Amino acid sequence: MKILYALPIAAAIMAPASAQLTDPTQPPQEVLDAAAGRVVSQTPPPSGPTLQSVLISPHRKVAIIDGEMVRVGQTYKGAVLASVSETEAVLTRGSQRTVLRLFPASDTPAGAGQRKKK
Repeated sequence: MKILYALPIAAAIMAPASAQLTDPTQPPQEVLDAAAGRVVSQTPPPSGPTLQSVLISPHRKVAIIDGEMVRVGQTYKGAVLASVSETEAVLTRGSQRTVLRLFPASDTPAGAGQRKKK
């Protein structure tokens, strides 16, 4: 009998937490819109390199950029990989810095790094 009373309480506690989560296996919104027959806006492809993954261990830091594994200090298309953190990689070319983010801001195209100059 106690279980019957506990279930509504557990459901009430879990509801706000689950409302904030998104299903990582769900297709992108553009695919869902196209399947539903809605007009899909065309977004331009990323203009720069795309950070796809980072690998960090006590012995090495690696960024996967456009499918290529690049270690800190190595070059990628003429730029040096200066640093890698959990969510970004920094490429330098002379005095120009390009920060690639795993989760770019929603107002920038996916994968487009934000460019900063020193």
